[in-house]
Amino acid sequence: MRTKMMLGLLLLAAGASQAAAQTTVKINGYGGQDPAIVGDLINRFVKPALAKDKITVTYEPLQGDYNQSLTTLLAAGNAGDVFYVPGETVDGYVATGKLLPLNGVVSSTPYIKSLNTAFTRGGKLYAIAKDFNTLSVVYNKDLFDEAKVAYPNDSDTWTSFQTKLTNVKKALGSDYYGICLVADYARMGQFAFAAGWKPFDSKGKTNLLDPAFVTAFNYFTGLSKDKVGIQPTELSQNWSGGCLGTGKVATAIEGNWIVGFLKDNAPNLKYGTAMIPKYDKNSQRGNFLYTVGWAINAGTKNKAAAVKVLNILTSPQVQQYVLEQGLAIPSRSSLQSNAFFKKTTPGAVNSKVVFEGASAGTVLPYFFGNKGPDWLKPMNTALAAVLSGQKSSADALKTAQQEMNTLQSR
Repeated sequence: MRTKMMLGLLLLAAGASQAAAQTTVKINGYGGQDPAIVGDLINRFVKPALAKDKITVTYEPLQGDYNQSLTTLLAAGNAGDVFYVPGETVDGYVATGKLLPLNGVVSSTPYIKSLNTAFTRGGKLYAIAKDFNTLSVVYNKDLFDEAKVAYPNDSDTWTSFQTKLTNVKKALGSDYYGICLVADYARMGQFAFAAGWKPFDSKGKTNLLDPAFVTAFNYFTGLSKDKVGIQPTELSQNWSGGCLGTGKVATAIEGNWIVGFLKDNAPNLKYGTAMIPKYDKNSQRGNFLYTVGWAINAGTKNKAAAVKVLNILTSPQVQQYVLEQGLAIPSRSSLQSNAFFKKTTPGAVNSKVVFEGASAGTVLPYFFGNKGPDWLKPMNTALAAVLSGQKSSADALKTAQQEMNTLQSR
């Protein structure tokens, strides 16, 4: 009896020891479609790679306002070992000291340089981009064919692009439009980058009266002249991809996310993709870099395991899968020669243009500075006022600069 009891205790001890040896890495990320996507990546790639390491990986999505939820969890010490960090809010997280600097921990060499820059502060890299997007011109081939106007192409300047849009409108009449214009810095700012504008000066201030910004602002809002450009709400839509899907608008400025939308909502629409037009005066084009990175919690008790998980989630195998599934544009620079980009399907062509957009011209992160999303409001309000005809460009920008000054003086 005593022998059986001792044997039972030994078995329990062995089981406890085995359980103790099991490490769990918790990942925080977005809700929505991401749990299914990341869950699939974990099952396909992470679990098999870690089978011998006794590392378990769980994905815990944060619902609602992601940044607010993650900030709360970090402050309470309950955040994941690995988590998403949006490029536009990275400064706020760096300021908390809760992000583990990755220099010497994870190699940044394989990734597109501008993506590393987006997550680098003070010489320290705080996240590895999991994927990204840039903007491109997506166009309805049938409308350009019907109007007998040449398609947008990578050689277009601001002027030639505007001329094409105007000619499409003239040829097709009042029920059709050249472009869908969203009153949003996220769809206008790339023109300002091309003209030489920087969102923040050396003191962190924003100048909306800089001639480069004014030039781009006037160009963008000027595309609405004579109803060549139309806002989404005028077609009962809420974004320019929806406008393009109606078959009434010739072009939209969007990222690779439009591919899945058109596939599901406008499967018969024949579309092409071109790069953002170049500024006539300097032959430069601008673009936004929209990205989310994988970061490691500075307070993790499972650093080694977290590093292994991050490396798998950004591995060539995972990024190849992401690319082929049309989920996003992977961050590894080596993918520029990938066979997928040689395909001639509309989605593959769009992906290639968006990928190349990260290295073409002046490419700056979609970034709010230390004021968060409030930084966008003066610019977006000014765009809305001019596109709706409520204010002149000069008056709208004057008011916007006053609002920006007030915001940045707090």
